[in-house]
Amino acid sequence: MSNPTIKTGAGLKLRNRTSFGQSVRHSFTMAYRGLLKIRRTPEQLFDVTLQPIIFTLMFTYIFGGAISGDVQSYLPVIIPGILVQTVITTSIVTGVQLREDMDKGVFDRFKSLPIARIAPLAGALLADTIRYTIATVLTFAMGYVMGYRPDGGLGNVAIAAVLVIFCSWAISWIFAFFGVIARTASSVQGISMLVLFPLTFLSNAFVPTKTMPHWLRWFADINPISHLISAVRDLTNGGTAGWDLGISLIGAAVIVAVFAPITVRAYMRRT
Repeated sequence: MSNPTIKTGAGLKLRNRTSFGQSVRHSFTMAYRGLLKIRRTPEQLFDVTLQPIIFTLMFTYIFGGAISGDVQSYLPVIIPGILVQTVITTSIVTGVQLREDMDKGVFDRFKSLPIARIAPLAGALLADTIRYTIATVLTFAMGYVMGYRPDGGLGNVAIAAVLVIFCSWAISWIFAFFGVIARTASSVQGISMLVLFPLTFLSNAFVPTKTMPHWLRWFADINPISHLISAVRDLTNGGTAGWDLGISLIGAAVIVAVFAPITVRAYMRRT
C-alpha cells in the first residue's frame, strides 16, 4: 500500500486511502461537528422550533372551521400536512449551509485533515436529521396540546415520524446538489423554494383535493408530497399502511439513487 502523499500549496493536503469503515466513522465525526455548531448558534433551530408552532396554530384556526366545521375535526387533516410541509421545507437548510461553508473556505480546511473526502458532506446530511426530528416532535406535541389524539396509536405515530424524517433526508440530497453547484447561498435558497413551494402548497396538505378544479386536482393527486401526507395520515389516524407508503419509500429511494452519486461527484470536483 502506498504511503499518504503530502502536498504543499494553499495549505497542507493529506490524501489517505480510507476504508469504508473509516469513511463512516469520519462522517459521524463531522455530523457531531454539525451538532456542536447548532449548540453554539441555537438560532439555527428557529425554523424547526417556531415554524411548527406558528404554522399549526395559524392554519388550524384559519381553515379549521371552513373545511371541517371545527378545529378538533380539522386536526387529523392538518397535523400530518403541517408535519410534512415543515420538515421537508427544513431540508432546504442543508444546501444553504453547505454553500455557506464552501464559500467561507471551511471545506478547504477540511482538505488538510486526514479524513475521507466525503465525510464533510455526509456529516452535514446526517446532522440535519436531528433538525428534522426536532420539527417532527414539536409538530406532534403542538397537535397534542391542541387536542389531536391519533387513533393509530403511538407505534404508528413513531413509524410515521421515521417515514417523514427519512423522506426529508432523501430530499436533502437534492438541495445538497444545489448547494454544491450554485454560486451563492441565496441562490440555493431561491432555487429550492421555487421547487418546493408549489409542491407543498399544491397538495392535499390543507384541503381535500376533491374541492380543487380538475386540472389542479390532477396535479395534487400525483404530487409526491400528497402521497407522503396521505401515508402519514393513514398511519397516524387509522393505523394502516397503504400504497401511499410504498410510493413514498420508493420515491425516496429513487431520489437518493439519482442525486447521491451526482452530488458526490460534483462535490469531489469542487473540493
